[in-house]
Amino acid sequence: MAGTVNESAGTRPGYGQLLRTRGAWTFLLPGFLARQPFAMLTIGILLLVQNTTGSYTTAGAVSATAGVAMALFAPQGGKLADRFGQAAVLLPGVVVHAAAISLLITLALSHAPLWALFAAAVPAGASTPQIGPMVRARWAAKLTGSPLMATSAAFESVTDEFTFVIGPVLATALCTGVHPSAGLVAEAVLTVVGGLLFATQRRTQPLPSRAAGGHRQEKGASALSVTGVRVLAVMFLGIGSVFGGMQMSMTAFTKAIGEPGLNGLLYGCFAAGNMIAGIVVGTVAWRSAPQRRLLIAYPLLTLATTPLWAAHSAPLLGGLGLLVGMCIAPALITGFTLVEKLVPAETRTEAFTWLTGSVGLGQAAGSLAAGKLVDRFSAHAGFLVPLCGTALALLVLLALRRSLTPPDAASHVAARGVGHREPVAVD
Repeated sequence: MAGTVNESAGTRPGYGQLLRTRGAWTFLLPGFLARQPFAMLTIGILLLVQNTTGSYTTAGAVSATAGVAMALFAPQGGKLADRFGQAAVLLPGVVVHAAAISLLITLALSHAPLWALFAAAVPAGASTPQIGPMVRARWAAKLTGSPLMATSAAFESVTDEFTFVIGPVLATALCTGVHPSAGLVAEAVLTVVGGLLFATQRRTQPLPSRAAGGHRQEKGASALSVTGVRVLAVMFLGIGSVFGGMQMSMTAFTKAIGEPGLNGLLYGCFAAGNMIAGIVVGTVAWRSAPQRRLLIAYPLLTLATTPLWAAHSAPLLGGLGLLVGMCIAPALITGFTLVEKLVPAETRTEAFTWLTGSVGLGQAAGSLAAGKLVDRFSAHAGFLVPLCGTALALLVLLALRRSLTPPDAASHVAARGVGHREPVAVD
């Protein structure tokens, strides 16, 4: 599985070299198709429920329920994928997800009681396939010890943001231009088709820990037992609050100014900023440690969210959204690069799902909080959510920053202490 480590040694990492990794395209293409639903689910639920109930608060709450379920169940799916293999988790998962989405659509369109919508949102979110973490785990299995590992993290962030450009715009266009449920119908179809195609690529999936020889993970051990992973999860919660707060607030803002069709365009500017910054970050040969870069990138993100609530025109909001997006990518990429160094190989998929699940949970909480602020005050009030979410996460990050030092780096520092002095010449 680590067949490209030697090929990349001694050369500057880059996207071209990364994409020439043997077998990469066999999982990248179906993976790209299968990860689109991740960006379509919450906004598809939001637009459908808001259309059938007329309430942003209700729509945000149902959407948040799906996000919370996804965040709580995704790491368990990642743990099962680490143990039994990705295909064993994906095959039944896509079937359950399609059935859950069908049930949710039926209930919403038939104006079922609110409790029924919440009940249906749980399996819809819990069964969402975590394709992004699975792709990252495949890269990690192939590139362990290679300088291309950081490049793959940047590439995956760009792919994620391209997904967040396409997914919400597609879901919004289908829900507003075709039918309120069309966005979720497309989400379910893409999940089944893309998920099954990805699952068939068994040759590139990491070897399941149950089938691997040698060192075995302690029974019941979790990637979340690593303090640094918990800190990164909190940090990604803050990033998720940006996604959720922006989605809800932009939807309300464009409706308030009488231009609901601008919603996809404005959110596309936000996601495009993330994608552009991700491309740039991936081309840089970083010399500083990722934990140090994170302590620069995350405060910049918090600072960039500060003026959002004051934007009173669509062009200004689009420009600020672009800036916020450009600040998200460095933090996301660095976080994913760092977590690969903090956990053992047999818990990588689970670790990645904790981070993506945290984004989903933060997105759900941000959407719910922004919806309440929009209903009670105005569309502008919802833009306070990204600022508050990232500010709180930044406090945790600063307080526990020492836990982000990888074990090998800590050992290297210790080795330079007393008893390991370098020899000096003596006259």
